[in-house]
Amino acid sequence: MALVVGLGNPGTEYVGTRHNVGFELIDRLSEKLTITLEPGNGLFFLGEGQFKSRKVSLMKPLTYMNRSGSAVLRAINKGGFEFSDCIVCHDDIHLETGKLRLKPGGSAAGHNGITDIIEQLGTRDFARLRIGIGSNFPRGRQSEYVLSPFTKEEREIIEDALEVASEAILTFLRGGSQLAMNKFN
Repeated sequence: MALVVGLGNPGTEYVGTRHNVGFELIDRLSEKLTITLEPGNGLFFLGEGQFKSRKVSLMKPLTYMNRSGSAVLRAINKGGFEFSDCIVCHDDIHLETGKLRLKPGGSAAGHNGITDIIEQLGTRDFARLRIGIGSNFPRGRQSEYVLSPFTKEEREIIEDALEVASEAILTFLRGGSQLAMNKFN
């Protein structure tokens, strides 16, 4: 059993923004795995399916990025997932646009969504797939930057990165975080 969480903000005004690459990855995985996401307890969209005989749940929190923890906690409790079977996919300004980094746990590295998840779960022991969105913004303009759409050139890079990220998640589902890190980091 595995839970794949993509972080983002709900609402049409956030579609295509840098902060929503986690949602975009879940949408891509939903298509690849033919999993339909449906409302779940009002805090998230959730879909369940199979991959290589393993039960997989895909999730998009509806609590907005910085309050993702309560939705993730509820989904984990509802589905009976172990923290080690959970991977959270999110944007990262500390990585160049399109770069990916998978890690089995650790600190939030300044990401408010991850900070809230750590606080709600009471642990750092869950995998993360960080998707680089770059940091091409003036000091003090981070919020505007992450909530803005990608440029045309960046969008092309992100589309390729999302394809590779989806393969990294499928590798995680097949063989765990170590195998996925060895292949995609």
